[in-house]
Formats: sequence, C-alpha cells, structure tokens
Amino acid sequence: MAEKTTYHIPALLKESIDGLAIKPDGIYVDATFGGGGHSREIIRRLGEEGKLFGFDQDMDAYANRIDDRRFTFVHGNFRFLKNFLRYYGVAEVDGILADLGVSFHHFDDSSRGFSFRFDNETLDMRMNRSNTTDARKVINTYSPEDLTRIFKLYGDLKNAKRIADAISASRRKKEISTTGDLLSAVKPLVNPKQEKKELAQIFQALRMEVNNEVDALAEFLAQTTQVLKPGGRLAVITYHSIEDRMVKNFMRSGNIEGKIETDFFGKQHSPLKPLSNKIIVPGEDEIGRNPRSRSAKLRIAEKTTDR
Repeated sequence: MAEKTTYHIPALLKESIDGLAIKPDGIYVDATFGGGGHSREIIRRLGEEGKLFGFDQDMDAYANRIDDRRFTFVHGNFRFLKNFLRYYGVAEVDGILADLGVSFHHFDDSSRGFSFRFDNETLDMRMNRSNTTDARKVINTYSPEDLTRIFKLYGDLKNAKRIADAISASRRKKEISTTGDLLSAVKPLVNPKQEKKELAQIFQALRMEVNNEVDALAEFLAQTTQVLKPGGRLAVITYHSIEDRMVKNFMRSGNIEGKIETDFFGKQHSPLKPLSNKIIVPGEDEIGRNPRSRSAKLRIAEKTTDR
C-alpha cells in the first residue's frame, strides 16, 4: 500500500484568516484552495448564511473539497476570478485569500516533475495539466536568451547565463526529457555548498514560467478591487520577492507598478489601504512544525472605495 502523504500544511493560518475579519454571513474566496486548510478555517468561522468559493486550477485538489453546502469548488485559475464569480451569480465578496505557495503534493508526487529529488521523472511542472506548455517544452525550445531571463528573473541566479548555455549545449546532443537529464546538465555549475538552494531556484524559475505565474497574479490582483465590497479584505501570502513586491505595490497604490494616483489637489487615491506597513511572517514555532513556511510573507489590505 502506498504511503499516504500530506497534501499541504497551510502557512500563517491563524494570521491570514484573522486578517480577513470573517463575517458570519459573508461571501469569501480562497483563490488557491489546494489542500483546503485555509478554507476549512474560513468555513469554521462562517454562519449558516455564509458562502465560500475555493479556486484551484489543478483538478487533484478536487479530492480535498469540503462537503458543506456553503462551499463551492471552482476548477479554474484565479486569473479568471471575476468571470467565475459572475457565473455563480456573485458580484461582490467580503474577503479574498490567496496563498501563492506550491502544495506539498506537487513536490512530493514524483510524476508531476516539480522536484529535483526525483531524477527520472518527466519534466512537467504544470499546475493545470490541460495546458500545452510544460517544463520539457521550455527547456528544449526556449532560446538561451529567454532561459537566461527566466533563471535571472524568477530564480535570482547570478550565473543564469552559464546555466542557460549549459542547457543549450546539452539539448543539442540529446533532448532533455527528465528531471535527471536537467540535473546532469546544470549540476556542474551548481555550488556544492549550496546545491539544494540553487537547484531549487532553477526548478522554481521553470515552474513560474510554465504556469505563467507572474502574469496570472497581476490579472488576479487587478480583479480583486473590482469584486471586493468596500470594507472587504484582501490577504495574500507570497514566497518570492517578485510576488511580494507586486502585492506590496498593489495594496499601496492599486496597481503592481506602485504608481499612486492623485487628484487635482494632490490628494492620493488608492482603492486599498494596507492594514500594516510591516509584513507578517511565521514565528519560530510554526517554522519548526512546517519548515516550508520559512519564506512565507503575509500582507493584508482593506477596500476603501467603491471603485
């Protein structure tokens, strides 16, 4: 019998749900349902008239759905937030939560190709398996310049160009089809003292490109202020500096560039008000229980206008 593994342990659970200030009769969105940990805590705080929509583009998450009439599982990317809510007849919600981390399930299921711990699995990394672009396609068809861009931008790798060139040289000899093929190409360029960290950065960069995560986040954020009620809360947990910067800018200005609009009199306008200028991070106890939460950063903001 196969060993049962944990689908996911939610990061900053109490802090994020407290931040939503749940109203018993409110309507809420968990934009990244995953294992359902955050959703179950939201449901626990809802009254009989409350509603929760749990979004996930990976159909594997459907197995974790909550058997409760107040809960609706939405198989879709959160970049289509507004359209899906409209489909269910919902124009406005009281709160939205997004945890941008990857579920343990994706790292621990070797067939998904998300982890360098398994060296003979197909390079996939798709959150939505109906998408046509997977990691194998990126590795074998992207130009060295494009590979350099994603390793530098999404992986923060100082030797991004050398890694891209090594991959390009390797694929000229033989297609890079498995995680093992990729490891063979890049390991000579990885610092042995930081091997796990640098390999994780390489795989992270590929995953973010395959799933178009930055563009999806930008589209999602833009829609949150369109569907949040005045006084509604937005809580986002990030794990990457690019994502955190986008969320920080959006909560301060209403756009990911951080450009604050002013009126004729110079008064600043933003549809959101951050509840704190300081990010919320896990404490030592949580990191001890869940080391993967170490890089989690939570930001919370409140809708201030009816824009």
